[in-house]
Amino acid sequence: MTAPSPDFAGPPTAASAARIDIPGGRAVTHRDVAANGARFHVAELGDGPLVLLLHGFPQFWWTWRHQMTALADAGYRAVAMDLRGVGGSDRTPRGYDPANLALDVTGVIRSLGEPDAALVGHDLGGYLAWTAAVMRPKLVRRLVVSSMPHPRRWRSAMLADFGQTRASSHIWGFQRPFIPERQLVADDGALVGQLIRDWSGPVPPAEEELAVYRRAMCIPSTAHCSIEPYRWMMRSMARPDGLQFNRRMRRPVRVPTLHLHGSLDPVMRTRSAAGSGEYVEAPYRWRLFDGLGHFPHEEDPAAFTTELVNWLKDPEPDR
Repeated sequence: MTAPSPDFAGPPTAASAARIDIPGGRAVTHRDVAANGARFHVAELGDGPLVLLLHGFPQFWWTWRHQMTALADAGYRAVAMDLRGVGGSDRTPRGYDPANLALDVTGVIRSLGEPDAALVGHDLGGYLAWTAAVMRPKLVRRLVVSSMPHPRRWRSAMLADFGQTRASSHIWGFQRPFIPERQLVADDGALVGQLIRDWSGPVPPAEEELAVYRRAMCIPSTAHCSIEPYRWMMRSMARPDGLQFNRRMRRPVRVPTLHLHGSLDPVMRTRSAAGSGEYVEAPYRWRLFDGLGHFPHEEDPAAFTTELVNWLKDPEPDR
C-alpha cells in the first residue's frame, strides 16, 4: 500500500479519508457530485464506459483501489463512490433505507454525465446494486455483486436460517441504541480492524491497511451512519415500508449479472447467496472463490479483477 497523502495527518476528517492514494502512484481524481439531495465524494480513474464501484461495511471507496487500476488499464472509467454517511460524502440525519440509498447511486450516475453504468457492489454496496438494478434498470448496464445475496434472498435467510442469523450476529447487535457506535470508534476504531480480520480468509490484511479503515470510521458521525442501513433492514421487516420494499424487489433483474462469493465467507453463508439467480431474467453467472472470505476483492485482487474484467468485456455473457 502506498503511504497516505499528507492530508491524512492529524485528526480524522471526511476530506482526509476521501483523498488518499492508491497503490502504484496512479493519479486518482477526487471530486464531489450532487445527487438525490446530498453531496457524494467520488474517486475516478481512467476513461471509457462507466463502472461504478460501491463499497460495503466497514469500509469506504478505498476498498476498490486494486480494481480501479485494472479497470482503467482495461479501458473503463472506474469511479468508486463513498456511500451516504461514509468517507467524504454527506452525513445526513435520515435517508438510509435501501430505496433511497439506491437512488443516491443512480443519481451519481446521472451527475457523472453518463447514460448508464456497470454497477459493482460488495456487501451493503451489493445490496444497493441489486436494488438499483430493479428500481432504475435503464441506468444499469451490467450488474456485479460480491458477498451479498439478492435482498429477498437475504431477508428469507435472516428469518428462516439459524446459521445465517448466527453469522449475522453483528447486525442484530446494531439494533441497540448508542452502544454499537461507541464500540466502533473505541480505541481508535480497533473493532473495525478486528471485524475485517475475522471476516477475511486465511491471509489477513496488513495492519497499515486496517489502519486506513479504522481511521475512516473515527470521523465524527460515520459509525452512526454506517449502521443505520442495517437498522432499517431489520426493523422494517414487519413494517409497511419494509413489506413494500420486499414486494417491490419481486421485479426481476433484467441485466446481465455476475455474482461473486468467497467459499469461506463467515458473514454471508454460501447457501444464503446461492440461488439469487432466480431473481434474474438475464444472463447470470455464479463464481465461487475457494479459500476466500468476505472480502474477495481485497484478499485475492488478481483473481477477482480478472473475473470482473473478463466478464465486463464479454459481449454476450451466458448462463
